[in-house]
Amino acid sequence: MTKNLLLLTSALLSAYLSTAQSIPDSLATRVDKLFSEWNGTGRPGAAVGVLHGGKLIYAKGFGEADIETGAPVTPTTIFHVASVSKEFTAYGIVLLAQEGKLSLDDDIHKYLPEVPDFGQKITIRHLIHHTSGLRDQWALLTMAGWDMSDVITKQHVFNLVKRQKELNFAPGAEYLYCNTGYTLLAEIVARVGKQPFREWMKQRVFTPLGMKNTLFYDDDERIVKGRAYSFHRSNDLSAGFFKKSVLSYANAGATSLFTTVEDLAKWINNFKNTTVGNAATMTQMLERGRLTKGDTIPYAFALVHGTHKGLPYYGHSGADAGFRSNITYFPKEDYGFIVLNNLAETNPTGKALEIADIYLAAYQQKGKETPTPPKAPTTDKKPDKLVSADYVGRYYSPELEAIYTIRPKGDGLELVHVHHGEVALKPTDKDKFSTDWWFASTIDVVRNSKNIVSGLRMSNGRVRNLWLIRLPDDFDAAKPPVAGK
Repeated sequence: MTKNLLLLTSALLSAYLSTAQSIPDSLATRVDKLFSEWNGTGRPGAAVGVLHGGKLIYAKGFGEADIETGAPVTPTTIFHVASVSKEFTAYGIVLLAQEGKLSLDDDIHKYLPEVPDFGQKITIRHLIHHTSGLRDQWALLTMAGWDMSDVITKQHVFNLVKRQKELNFAPGAEYLYCNTGYTLLAEIVARVGKQPFREWMKQRVFTPLGMKNTLFYDDDERIVKGRAYSFHRSNDLSAGFFKKSVLSYANAGATSLFTTVEDLAKWINNFKNTTVGNAATMTQMLERGRLTKGDTIPYAFALVHGTHKGLPYYGHSGADAGFRSNITYFPKEDYGFIVLNNLAETNPTGKALEIADIYLAAYQQKGKETPTPPKAPTTDKKPDKLVSADYVGRYYSPELEAIYTIRPKGDGLELVHVHHGEVALKPTDKDKFSTDWWFASTIDVVRNSKNIVSGLRMSNGRVRNLWLIRLPDDFDAAKPPVAGK
């Protein structure tokens, strides 16, 4: 009897273990595993949320909000979400347009007369869709000598904008991501709404939605309890595995939204169950930009349209200092995904889509892998031999109020800036150079009718052909030229 009982118990236990091993991990457990690397102390981390049916069905923190204090990340930790901020700025503009207080097709000079007249109409709609042709504020500031860890105020941005003489392209002709546009949009909201941008957004959007831990952070000295700080990986292991990634922005609109997973869930829920605004507000928010030639672009009102494994979604990502963020919403399935990181070397957009794969597997289509495009052919043609004396000298930009110097370095040349230091100038063709500075990635030399170098055109991904005039050899650096002369 006892023997038979033992055999039966053993068989039942074996069957149970076999069944248990065949049961798949819960959805939440699978999400946990995606962030297991950060599930500990002494490291930055992530706040993660999944929204469905108007409710947070998953909300969890991993790692630490501040490595110095050891404060953990939770769903209520306040993160700087960088360019995710743009969704809110665009929403403010749409609300004002619905109230008849502005038109999306108004010339921005109606509200911002201090912006230079480039001879072509720039509309609010151009700013929204990044089709204005304006140069990007972060790129301009860096070219002028700023470091992104410096305190940067709205006035600093406006001072640079007011000195610009040229656009990247004619308004409406192209799409080129431009943070400047959203700083200007925030100022339009403030001027039309007749109160500071942060206060208008609090009263009209955050408070009505119950976003109690959300604010636009436009004062770099303001104390915010429960916030996260950002970090980056350290190459100097003697100093620890991570270092601070300093952020001192004091401007808002393009960036600087402080918020939490729990508050962002309320924001995403407003996409479908609109309590601030109405259905027409969201219809406008989802309207894609259109170029002058008629082409539409994925970028709507700071909501970027995309498709993942056959399922349409929209959202936005962000990156400043060591902060990384993404919110993605699949409207048909009514699933929203939120990933907020405080480490530079993370990819929240990729993680958000991995979480989507877990929750939306039953809806997804298995498609063909996109083939890798063939590499463009390269040429072995070597640039003509440099005549260094042609280029050596100092070059001044009235738009930046900055001087760059080209000087000999060994057998070649280097570009020098008083704040950024020096970098090798690498010839790529006749009168063309590249550098390893992202903000001065390409330099085209300009010659006058006598074939003498008269200036440079400096470009990067978001600033094109910025003019620097060659200064006379006897120029007195103690008396810099006046801007515009």
